Amino acid sequence: MKRTLKIFLTMSLSLGVLILACKRDFLERAPLGSLDQGNLANSAGVSKLLIGAYSLLNGTGGAGSGFGTGPANWVFGGVASDDAYKGSDPGDQADIVSIETYTANASNPYFDSKWRVLYDAVQRSNEVIRVVALAKDMTDAEKKTTLGEARFLRAFYHFELKRIFNNIPYVDETISYANNNLLVPNDKDVWPMIEADMKFAADNLPATQPAIGRANSWAAKAFLGKIYLYERKFSAAKPLFDEVIANGVTAGGKKYDLVPFQNNFNAETKNSAEAIFSAQYSVNDNSGGNRGSYSEVLNYPYNGGPGGCCGFYQPSQSLVNSYQVDANGLPLLDTWNDTNLKSDQGLKSEDPYSPDVTTPVDPRLDETVGRRGIPYLDWGLHPGNNWIRDQNNGGPYAPIKNVYFKKQEASLTDKSFWSSGVNANNYTIMRFADVLLMSAEVEADAGNLAGAMALVNRVRQRSADPKGWVKTYKDNAAPEKGYTTTNAANYQIGLYTVFPSKDYAVKAVRFERKLELAMEGQRFFDLVRYGIAAEVLNAYIAKEKNDRVFLKNASFTKGKSEYYPIPRNQIDLSKGTLKQNQGY
Repeated sequence: MKRTLKIFLTMSLSLGVLILACKRDFLERAPLGSLDQGNLANSAGVSKLLIGAYSLLNGTGGAGSGFGTGPANWVFGGVASDDAYKGSDPGDQADIVSIETYTANASNPYFDSKWRVLYDAVQRSNEVIRVVALAKDMTDAEKKTTLGEARFLRAFYHFELKRIFNNIPYVDETISYANNNLLVPNDKDVWPMIEADMKFAADNLPATQPAIGRANSWAAKAFLGKIYLYERKFSAAKPLFDEVIANGVTAGGKKYDLVPFQNNFNAETKNSAEAIFSAQYSVNDNSGGNRGSYSEVLNYPYNGGPGGCCGFYQPSQSLVNSYQVDANGLPLLDTWNDTNLKSDQGLKSEDPYSPDVTTPVDPRLDETVGRRGIPYLDWGLHPGNNWIRDQNNGGPYAPIKNVYFKKQEASLTDKSFWSSGVNANNYTIMRFADVLLMSAEVEADAGNLAGAMALVNRVRQRSADPKGWVKTYKDNAAPEKGYTTTNAANYQIGLYTVFPSKDYAVKAVRFERKLELAMEGQRFFDLVRYGIAAEVLNAYIAKEKNDRVFLKNASFTKGKSEYYPIPRNQIDLSKGTLKQNQGY
């Protein structure tokens, strides 16, 4: 009787999923870089391959997966921007510090891990495309939908690679070990190929899907619009955004709309009408936490707070200052960073402290940032230093959008994992507010100032509802007793009455994205595509370095720091086919 051991592994180049079959008759081994397509070329096999391609949306389980490989992009899009500090203490995950200070080189393992996971995901998408053509028990309609999903995913994964590394190889289904063409150069503009994949998805996917987490035609149209925005093809993006806003529905058939702000970050209310496309997280499913929010597990308050670890991804003082408003409840577009909002920097938790509850602030502040003395979900008043690992390094604030409610512990957090920080709170890769603000950006660029203002005001109107604001507890010592009707701080948010000029409109739209999407891994990429990353981030460094010693010698280099280096390991494995980005 033959004994067969099949081991699944991923190539070092992350361009092929392999099966190595170990048998007594070694001549029966499947070729390296190939799947047993005979067993998979049917509806059930294709479905499994497609699920495998979706599964890497959470960044976990692929080659090199780790803390920075998830879709939240908290390292590459958050810490590298003016949203947040790495946090924790300087020596823990020190490789992130060099990314934060724009001194990282091509040997940084965070770059290699991200590259490998995303190309693993690309190859899984390609396997679907290769095998679906061989399936005899699928209708043409089923094949079309499957191809639409696979090409949507392939476009998305390449889009992520493009905005992180810029000069990347585009890898389609013709690239395989069997074809002996794995060494793909990164010397071509891949935007047209990404566009083509996403357009195919938009044209061939259905409006609704049998499973909520699957991509539909409306998600593809929204992403195609975003791709055009990155290319500054505003006129091509406009009709897509218009159509999505007017008629778009979720995969489950809900009309796209804004929901209460905090519902976007709550596992009990995920997959709402605002969720256009999300990485689906689950826990307590015998996966050991690998289907939950593993890549964000470091980003919880330190010590006895939620997650039990680890004090990373702390909101910056600059971000907190951004939520200050004028007498009309409008952002301080030019003077927001002139004065720091009060904090407990330098104080121990047992030291007396009263939070600033008189300065008018946008209510989204305390739904985005944990600050001492303010209710922190249902965990009680944020205690300050007891939840901060090193205030001198990471400041006095804690993240909150990724945090679960105390009442959800053990049911919506993974009981088998070493930290309860792995939870079932989806990461929403694109939500409707993002589309509204991208559309506002297009309208402002076209000079339609009234249209841009209306879209911005629609986002602001949602947060102007006092029912959604953070309230004080009935009993600070027993937060489980619920909340009063009293606001926890002086929340004010007004609507714009006029955008007096195009420059003002552009500035207002960009600032609204900063406030609305803070700590969601978008900020760095937005600054780069605006073309103002060097200006904004060097000004940020100039002020923040007075309080954050690690920023003392930091400097964003225009023409280099907008993109990260091609990983040294990948250049070596490509035998020089891959060329390094400028400046590295």
